[in-house]
Amino acid sequence: MLKPLGDRIVVKVIEDTEQTSGGIFIPDSAKEKPQKGEVIAVGLGKLNDKGEREPLDVKVGETVLYAKYAGTDVKMDGVEYKILSVKDALAVIE
Repeated sequence: MLKPLGDRIVVKVIEDTEQTSGGIFIPDSAKEKPQKGEVIAVGLGKLNDKGEREPLDVKVGETVLYAKYAGTDVKMDGVEYKILSVKDALAVIE
């Protein structure tokens, strides 16, 4: 499994549906990159000037929206993940 360092998080990419409400299938080449995912691991946090860890704003299990071209893509066991800096997570979906 992936264990992020510092202020990074690991997100399992959530693919949107491949079919429109009208029944039209969208080919992979026409799809936009997914921008949401489930947080599966978080780092310990960034060290501040005092040497203390700053807590992260996201927790394991939350679904987040992230910047379009942010992070590093990683594929393990056929599953797509992104390793992001916590600052690239734009919002938590509730």
